[in-house]
Amino acid sequence: RLIVAAFTFTALWGFALSITRYSIPEEMEEGSFVANLATDLGLDVRSLVQRRAKLDVIHSKNYLDINKETGELIIREKMDRESICMTKTTSCFLKMDVILENPIRIFNIELEIMDINDNAPVFRRRTMPLDISEATPPGERFSLTNAVDADVGANSIKTYYLSESKYFIIDIQTGSDGSKYVDLVLSGHLDREEQAVHNLILTAVDGGVPPRSGTASIIINVLDINDNAPLFSQPVFAVNVSENSAAGTVVMTLNASDLDEGTNSQLTYSYTLYTSEKTQELFSLDPNSGEVKVKGVIDYEESQSFEMHIQAQDRGANPLSGHCKVMVFITDLNDNYPEVTIKSLKSALSEDVSVGTLIAVVSVSDRDSGVNGEVQLTLNQQQTLPFILNRSSEGYYELLVSKPLDREIVSKYDIILRVTDKGSPPLSENETITLEILDINDNAPAFSQSFYTIHVVENNVPGALLTSLSAFDPDLNENQYLVYFIMEKEIVNTSMSMLFSINPENGDLYALKTFDYERERDFLFHIEARDSGVPPLSSNVTVHIIVLDQNDNTPLIVSPWRAQGSVVEEVIPRSTDKGHLVAKVIAIDADSEQNSRVTYQLLQISDASLFSLDQYNGEIRTTRMFSYRDPRQQRLVIVAKDNGEPSLSATVTIKISTVEHVMSFSETTELPLEYDVFTDLNLYLVIGLGAVSFLLLITILVIIVLKCQKPKPKAIKIPPANRNSVISRNSVISQRSSTIADSTLISSDAYWYSLFLAETRKGKVVVRQPIIPKGAGYFVSSIPRSIGPSETTDSRASTLE
Repeated sequence: RLIVAAFTFTALWGFALSITRYSIPEEMEEGSFVANLATDLGLDVRSLVQRRAKLDVIHSKNYLDINKETGELIIREKMDRESICMTKTTSCFLKMDVILENPIRIFNIELEIMDINDNAPVFRRRTMPLDISEATPPGERFSLTNAVDADVGANSIKTYYLSESKYFIIDIQTGSDGSKYVDLVLSGHLDREEQAVHNLILTAVDGGVPPRSGTASIIINVLDINDNAPLFSQPVFAVNVSENSAAGTVVMTLNASDLDEGTNSQLTYSYTLYTSEKTQELFSLDPNSGEVKVKGVIDYEESQSFEMHIQAQDRGANPLSGHCKVMVFITDLNDNYPEVTIKSLKSALSEDVSVGTLIAVVSVSDRDSGVNGEVQLTLNQQQTLPFILNRSSEGYYELLVSKPLDREIVSKYDIILRVTDKGSPPLSENETITLEILDINDNAPAFSQSFYTIHVVENNVPGALLTSLSAFDPDLNENQYLVYFIMEKEIVNTSMSMLFSINPENGDLYALKTFDYERERDFLFHIEARDSGVPPLSSNVTVHIIVLDQNDNTPLIVSPWRAQGSVVEEVIPRSTDKGHLVAKVIAIDADSEQNSRVTYQLLQISDASLFSLDQYNGEIRTTRMFSYRDPRQQRLVIVAKDNGEPSLSATVTIKISTVEHVMSFSETTELPLEYDVFTDLNLYLVIGLGAVSFLLLITILVIIVLKCQKPKPKAIKIPPANRNSVISRNSVISQRSSTIADSTLISSDAYWYSLFLAETRKGKVVVRQPIIPKGAGYFVSSIPRSIGPSETTDSRASTLE
């Protein structure tokens, strides 16, 4: 058994010693074909699956795989030669074994990974700074950092290039391992003052196809040496300085330049031995800034010019220096200020002084001589001041009033007198005069508006504040103290001071009585504001008081007439048709507008199906004919309500009796009234014709009487055909012209009395005596809109047709 085992091992080892080699480039895509192992190894493709063929990669990641169906060796994962072979060698092999079972058999395979140019040269330092002295001689060499390339062979670095420069070149050397090295060589003389920094680009190029390259920046700083002497902008400077210049006054600043840098360019200024001691006593020189300042007292009369010799020396190891000369010329100075003296000064003036009034006398002087001693006096902002300077004599001026003064515009003036000499530069001096303007009573009080409209609701509380009237007076003290009072005016023999009161100090206006809109609608009067000056001034304003209405009057039922608390009785025939006018309720309200609009409602009714009430004109009409079942007496309670807020009302109770026949009667004296005639068929034609004939005769007599007294009033004409069947239902009583329709009553006076109106029965006119005071006027009408208005006269007589 040992012999058989040894023989088998020897046979297998023999097979393993045979090595199959392949070569592929790096970076092949996944699935790429490498070789056909079945063909190269002499194996049957079908046996690969049966013998469990597998690939074992030695000391590396498995980048390959065997396709057992075709026997091909394919790329499993993309390979990077630089990652597999870390050392930079020309050969890179990947060793693997193909193992088969039943029987076991091993094939050795070596796969050579060939390099491609997939890496560009890279410098370890992208920027290489160098410091080179400008004294460095040409030919000096400077080592540079080399570039590296991960590729090998021809794909590695081949050469270097340097950007164009007239001062530097490169020298390329090859090492024993074939690496390329580069040195920077100085080819010319450097001058820092000409170019302080040199920027070069070093490029490394490999030998691949196509070639790849990498770059690095070389920054060369040229170091300075002290090879330049300080230099002034000009050899001689000339400057003018005024006499009496204060110590510390800057005469000039010397500024020499040195092209070097650092300590080689830092300068120190100093006097040379050629500068006199007197000059050095009067002028100081700052050694660092080169500033020349005044140190002593400079007098033009003592010396008119000074000469300075100054050197500038740098601080280099071997210091260099430059020289210049400064000429200082002294300028004569106007060093005395002019003076102003005020004489005969008035510190206060009344605002009513006349133009030309003297305020002050001013004198001016200057201790200088020549042009510097000539002076001129002016007013500051003279265009805005009401004053003027008048030169009276040499060196004397008069300050006068040139325009009218107004204290309300400007109450105090600060007059600035400015005296200036004619020196160069001119000197000036200011003197201020304070002038106070005294007030006079020259402004009347003024109200904020010329007309005040004040609304007050009637039934106001006596003493209530209505408004506050204020006037303004721009004067001062007693000239602005105002007193308010009401200008007397009588209305209906009543003085305004009885109705209104005003606080004389603050202008608060009060009502002294309670106003009634039905009696007084408005008041128009004047209020005067008067100051306390001498003489006093005043102004007035018109005040219009408008009384606003309140719903404070209850409607008054004037028809049908009834005694206080009694029930009104009406009699109608049971044969009355539907729509028959039973009665008409008329109420009046002394208020105005909405508060006087009266509407009517049924408060109680015995039979709601028998009667109806018009809410606007108060007409009570039957809604159907009477039946034998209806009671003979009906009771109606009617309320008359106004449209105010809150609403006020009055009621009337009407007792309606039904009879078989109605007899005409009269309770009071008949009055001649003008009223409109409405036609109605009457079953009793004979009685109607007789009544109409009688009334016509009376009318003719009344018209004759009226024509003799006043112009004939207009009367409504009724066609003759309708005169024989007239039954009067409404009447008109009036003492003023008005036009109102649909049972509307209007009162235009504040005082009024009751008006009673009754209806006719069966063609008979029955009128209860109304109480109408003299001077009052009312208008009650039930004129249909189709007939038109009627006109009344001032007489109590009326025309009846």
